[in-house]
Amino acid sequence: MAPAPASARSAATSASRPRNRKQLIVEAAGRVFSERGYHTASMEEIAAGVGITAAALYRHFPNKYALFAECADVMVDGLAAALDEVPPGAALTDVLTAVTRVTVAHRASGGVYRWEARYLSHEDRRRLKVKFGRLVGRVDEAVQRERPLADGRLRAVAALGAIGSVTMHRTSIAQRRAESLLLASALRVAATDPAAGRVGTLPVELPAQPVPRTRRAQILAASVPLFARDGFASVTNGQIAEAVGLTPSALYRHYPGKLDILVAACLQAAALLAQGVERSLHEVAGPYDAVVALASTYVAYCFEHTELNSVAEAEVAGLPAGLRRPLVLAQREHIAVWEQQLLLARPELDPRQARVLVHAGFGVAVEAGRRLRWQDGPGPRAAVTALLVGALGL
Repeated sequence: MAPAPASARSAATSASRPRNRKQLIVEAAGRVFSERGYHTASMEEIAAGVGITAAALYRHFPNKYALFAECADVMVDGLAAALDEVPPGAALTDVLTAVTRVTVAHRASGGVYRWEARYLSHEDRRRLKVKFGRLVGRVDEAVQRERPLADGRLRAVAALGAIGSVTMHRTSIAQRRAESLLLASALRVAATDPAAGRVGTLPVELPAQPVPRTRRAQILAASVPLFARDGFASVTNGQIAEAVGLTPSALYRHYPGKLDILVAACLQAAALLAQGVERSLHEVAGPYDAVVALASTYVAYCFEHTELNSVAEAEVAGLPAGLRRPLVLAQREHIAVWEQQLLLARPELDPRQARVLVHAGFGVAVEAGRRLRWQDGPGPRAAVTALLVGALGL
């Protein structure tokens, strides 16, 4: 049988190629970047997720950065489009419903925005910040109109943090249930008076970060701010060595490699948080007080150990599976403590709902803290704690 003419083969190939292939590529890339981090992800892995070759992928995007920058725009553009369909002056519920639906729909790829966006160029990062600023402004208008309390912008950012939290974990929950739960949580955050948390708030005493008395500890202490500012993959051994007055080769006498420094930082973060939780639950009166104590402790931890926490949260996904496992187990243990106490305080919830709400509380703490530029003090801590407790529905 004679081969089909080239024109026929071309037509067949065109017919079999999905028209939304570029969209499929961006969705697959967002998932991989969210799960594995920008630098760990590969174009081959992304291509496999779409069922195409890497060569075919490069026909749509010239390099990994171009694809990454496209992913960084997908969520914010989708949110903007959804809010454009909400009439001006609409109820806060309608505004947050639109945000929640888009966020949950893009759950698998949304993790790009919280941590990985730091790998964007300065110009792309600035452009993304402007877009998100417009979204926050739209939510802020609805919050101020419907809940005219102080700190409206803070409440808007915190409400968005509750919704966006669903992109940062893998708790299995039906889409409609997730939307309903997150919307209710965000509305409670928007209605919470941050100033109310300043009344009767007790200070939290966290374990102190170890003083770097050895060269190994000094290397760890010098590395964390660099990882937090530039991202683990962008920091060189030379930078770390310079920060502690060593030659790069001398680092290997204390750590086998840069990855081992990162693991040590993540383990230190997990240990400090676990110790703080143990202290906070000592002699609490009941489940409500236990949850408030946990919230106060988590907020204090975020304010006191901002750089260490950001490194641990942002970089765990990029670790090899064997190194990641003990850290993931520590995270799960921490969540389990929250889940148990929240279920006692709100017995109408099921475990999955409780877990989703706990993560929503974490999202509130991170975004509200960022909004306050982590300027520490009793007032900011109490305000963020009040918003977190509001997210939980207590």
